[in-house]
Amino acid sequence: MLEASGRVVMISGASRGIGRAVVERLVAGGYRVSAGVRDSRGLVGSDRLMLHRYDAESLPSAEAWVAATIDRFGRLDGLINAAAINPEANLTDPDETALDAMMLINVKAPMRLIRLVLPHLAKSGEGRVINVASMSGKRVRNPNAGYAMSKFALIALTHAVRQYGWDHGIRATAICPSFVATDMTAHVTKWPREKMSDPHDIAELIATVLRLPNTATIAELLVNCRLEDML
Repeated sequence: MLEASGRVVMISGASRGIGRAVVERLVAGGYRVSAGVRDSRGLVGSDRLMLHRYDAESLPSAEAWVAATIDRFGRLDGLINAAAINPEANLTDPDETALDAMMLINVKAPMRLIRLVLPHLAKSGEGRVINVASMSGKRVRNPNAGYAMSKFALIALTHAVRQYGWDHGIRATAICPSFVATDMTAHVTKWPREKMSDPHDIAELIATVLRLPNTATIAELLVNCRLEDML
């Protein structure tokens, strides 16, 4: 297992949901964390927690966040892409606004961050990229084709990072949960909220993946709160 002490991790979507739970878990576990947020929502910076404005649709915002992180901590060992949106984008809908937004926030934004941090992760020798995908990136079970498309693409991006970064000690993992009890699933009625995964349990799994050595990497981690017939 890799030691958390001294290691620096960036987390997007850090003020709510899974991202917020990951921030809390990693700070408590001894990591130094750079949290990308639009609104801190009560997060308070400390000697081990840096808060920085991050607008996922903006490349200059990503560049500024990465530069500020390196300036503050002097190194980078991991990136966790947890920022995402989930508007409705049905297959038959001629309005592509929602689809375009999801492809930008759920796919291009993580790709941009990854591209910016790769040199720093290579210097670490044990760099980690963890993309919070979804079971919707493994199968399609509802009419929101756009969200599934974006998460399928995010998993493909994860494997591209694995290929590119392997010889540099960079390992990439796609975390694929089903329903998680966050504000993103507040509208869901077909599955009881009390039976959804807890975001803190997802955070614990992410912390475990971060600690695994280069010789025990996980490509995809599927996390179920209900039986999935296709698995």
